[in-house]
Amino acid sequence: MRRVVRGFWGPRPESVEVVADRWLRTLDGIAELVPQAADVWSQVHGNGPATAFTADRDAVLGALRTAQSAADWSDLTGTGLRLVGTGAAGWQAEVSGLAGGAPEFLLQSLAIILHAPDEAVVPEEALLTLLARVWEPDFGDVSDDDVLDALEDDAGYSVGDPVVGRTGYLSPARAALVPDDLETVREPLTGGGELLSIAAPGDSATVVRVYERLREAGALAPLPRPMDRAVL
Repeated sequence: MRRVVRGFWGPRPESVEVVADRWLRTLDGIAELVPQAADVWSQVHGNGPATAFTADRDAVLGALRTAQSAADWSDLTGTGLRLVGTGAAGWQAEVSGLAGGAPEFLLQSLAIILHAPDEAVVPEEALLTLLARVWEPDFGDVSDDDVLDALEDDAGYSVGDPVVGRTGYLSPARAALVPDDLETVREPLTGGGELLSIAAPGDSATVVRVYERLREAGALAPLPRPMDRAVL
C-alpha cells in the first residue's frame, strides 16, 4: 500500500546548513520509526541515473550545495532534494523536499512516500508528527491514492490547496479555527499546532466530510498570494 505523509509551508529563507539539519533529522526519524523501509539510499537527479547516497551530514550538505550551483537555481524557489530508499521485501521509501526559499506563489514542501506490504503496520501519525516537529509546516496530511481521489472528486480539492487526510496537521493559527464539535481526536504538539486523527484506512468518506467542515471554518484557507509568511 502506498502512503503519503506531507507538509507544506510558505516562504522561509534559510541557510543550506539549516536545511541540511532538517533533512538529517528527517532521515534519522524515518530510520527510527520504520527501519525496515530504507537500508540503502540513492539520490534521484533531474538528468541522469540515480546515484548512491549516504545519509550523513556531508552527503546532505553536498547534495544541497550542488543543487544551489545549478544554472537555473533561485533562492526564491528553494532547494530541492529527492532520495529513494530500499529496504526489506515489499518496502520502499521516497523523501522529496523543496525548502529554504522565499517563493511568492509555490509552497515549500516535504513529502515522505512509503510503499509497504498491505498487512504492515505503519506509524503514520508518528511520521506526520516527525515532519511537523522538524519542518514546522503550515499544514500537513497522511493520505493515500483513494483519499486524494475522493477529495478531488467529492470535495473539489485541487493540488496546492491546504488539505488534511486520514491524519492532518494544522499550524497554531489554523488549529484555532477548528470547530469545537468536530468529531476528531485532537492532539496538541510540542512547539505548537495540532495533530488531527480523522479516519482509518479505507474511510475516505469521513476524510471528505471533515475536510469540508475545516474548509468552511477557514482552517484550510490558502495563504494569501503573493505569500509573505510561512504559516497562516
